[in-house]
Amino acid sequence: MKKRKYMIFITLVISVLLLTSACGKEDGSKSGKITITYWQYTFPQKVDIIKDLIKKFEAENPNIKVVAQDFPYDQYNQKIAAAVNAKKGPDIMNLYYGWLPQYQQKGYIQPIPEDFMSAQDIESYYIPMIQASKIDGKYYGLPVAVRSLALFWNKDMFKAAGLDPEKPPKTWDELITMAKQMTKMKANGQYEQEGFAWDVNGQGYHTFEEVMLRQWGVTPFSDEGKTVQWNSSPEGLEAFKYWINMTKEEKIGDRNFLTDYNTAFKAGKAGMMIDGSFSVAATKEAAKFDWGVTTLPVKEEGGVKSNFGSYWTNSLAKGLSGEKLKAAEKFLKFLISEDTQKEWLDKVGELPAAASFSDDATIKNDPIYGPFVEGLADAHATLFVDEAKERDSINNAVESILLKKAPFDKTFEDLVKQQQDIRDQYYK
Repeated sequence: MKKRKYMIFITLVISVLLLTSACGKEDGSKSGKITITYWQYTFPQKVDIIKDLIKKFEAENPNIKVVAQDFPYDQYNQKIAAAVNAKKGPDIMNLYYGWLPQYQQKGYIQPIPEDFMSAQDIESYYIPMIQASKIDGKYYGLPVAVRSLALFWNKDMFKAAGLDPEKPPKTWDELITMAKQMTKMKANGQYEQEGFAWDVNGQGYHTFEEVMLRQWGVTPFSDEGKTVQWNSSPEGLEAFKYWINMTKEEKIGDRNFLTDYNTAFKAGKAGMMIDGSFSVAATKEAAKFDWGVTTLPVKEEGGVKSNFGSYWTNSLAKGLSGEKLKAAEKFLKFLISEDTQKEWLDKVGELPAAASFSDDATIKNDPIYGPFVEGLADAHATLFVDEAKERDSINNAVESILLKKAPFDKTFEDLVKQQQDIRDQYYK
């Protein structure tokens, strides 16, 4: 008798549990939610907007929970690698487009599913620049926004140096001349104030690689990206010398002054800097001076215009499937929507990636964002195969010239060989 009562009790408990579980799935309560994870590096404006976007998305999709995490930039790749290898990686990861070949090669990410968004749909929706996310005919990430470069200038420093605060330089020669007038050195030879925030690791190597090389008449890479063409004509070495001599011979700025280039500018200690639109919000907050933004200088007036375009893209983890994949696709669709892109411009300062915004008059005519939009027309996203190695290679070459007094010509030839070796290793 006791055994029979016990079995009835167990049956009732199981029935209640099953009923509760079923109700949970039906009404989207916690037990019925699908949880996905989203990782990005710690960039304050992005962290804040993602929090707001997740709240909005979850309100519209009560059956999906999005857990966001962010990590310092210099730890980000290592965190993802460790988590993926431990099978605890994110479902969606925000990646610099230049990292995609390595992530794809290591098996961390999967192509954007054709039934979610085909390659043709992607190319129709976005501006052409995002084709740098295409590997072997498939896209491995979708961006919310894109970036180009522009020249920021400190109008107060221009005025103090006797320069017209409303007339920034149009050519590189003009930039050097103006920068010299604003540069101040201490008795010990150290900078007190720099005319131009010259750097390598920020936007400097992009400026050399995609702006100056092209303006000097050199196409940096072959069409398919396999061949480094920096030394295909003497003008490549010429551009390399011109870029490094800004700091070496002209002494208009130093890569280590006040930590880095945009710290110096925001502190009012650099007359000019080259940076992306993502720096606008931080500059507005920090700068206690009058400043403006203009298009990048050219080699000579009427000459070739060029710019570096880049973006962070959202990639799906390899192995993500079933309901979690569908939930991730839903969040990705929400992230790349035109509404989100508008909000992203306002709060982060990066330009909308959708082609529909290309002729948006409100953005094009904006005195701050307009020059970045204009720069997009001539922007090239470098076909990286290993962005970190390629950047380190350029940085090491600059160090050799500035610190070890290595000759320009041999250093340049060695640099081109190293860059080619990096590509050969990848394509092997």
